[in-house]
Amino acid sequence: SFKSLTEEEKATYLEKARKWNGKNRSQKTEKEVRAENGTPFSSCENGFVLFLAAVVTDIFYFLDIYSHGKLPSQCELRFLPCEIGCVRYSLQDGITADFHHFIEPEAPPRGFRYHCQAAGAETHKIPISGFHLPRTCYAVVLQELLEFAQPARGVQPRFFCRSNDRFQINWCLGRMATVAGIESSLQLFAVEDLIVELYLKKYLKEPSKTWVSRKLDVCLWDFSSNTRCKWHEENDIICCALASCKKIAYCISRSLANVYGVPLTAAHLPLGVSHCDQSTSTRIVKLDAG
Repeated sequence: SFKSLTEEEKATYLEKARKWNGKNRSQKTEKEVRAENGTPFSSCENGFVLFLAAVVTDIFYFLDIYSHGKLPSQCELRFLPCEIGCVRYSLQDGITADFHHFIEPEAPPRGFRYHCQAAGAETHKIPISGFHLPRTCYAVVLQELLEFAQPARGVQPRFFCRSNDRFQINWCLGRMATVAGIESSLQLFAVEDLIVELYLKKYLKEPSKTWVSRKLDVCLWDFSSNTRCKWHEENDIICCALASCKKIAYCISRSLANVYGVPLTAAHLPLGVSHCDQSTSTRIVKLDAG
């Protein structure tokens, strides 16, 4: 036993224990060490930097662009952007501003007009031609989007979208910038990575991407007031670029506001649904509606 050892042997074993503990501590991640010491840290593993010390007041922009279908890779036009939505959001204040435009689309490639019309009819239902509401050209859309997300001095605005939509939105932004002759340096990140980082800050444990996707897929707010744009609301159409952005904000508010000690307001969630169960599935909603 330790008591039966000589003083010299005890000193030797204690020194070995100190070295082992020091080695074990050095193997901890920077996040674990800083968390133990109460030191804020930032992450850039997913391409963006999240300063977790000020996470409650950090401003994020959630962006979505709808298209008249998806065209084959051999076409110069992969997408025909027709609607854009964006919201300014923070955990502290919820949604503080929103941005929305119907976009004047380019003519579809020869032979693909029906394909584009059919794709739109299955989703957002915005017609390619004969739309009675005004549509905005590429140059004005980008200019007003940049003004909407006017960054503070030295701070680049961070735009987030669903990871599955990232390629389409990036392509549409690039196409609009090229046609309009505008140099755009918008940075677009996956909102799933943002949610993982927000959970990691509090729990020091990453949730699975499957769990995050399920949270974002809920249809709880599909028919909530003040979620869709006016035209989609009046025509009772679920697929709306602005609604897509607002529902991301609702999901983050519902899951994380209480975790960070932020009281929920009408800017965080639509009135009347802040205490509803998020587990409702799209299939159940459709059956009940039928």
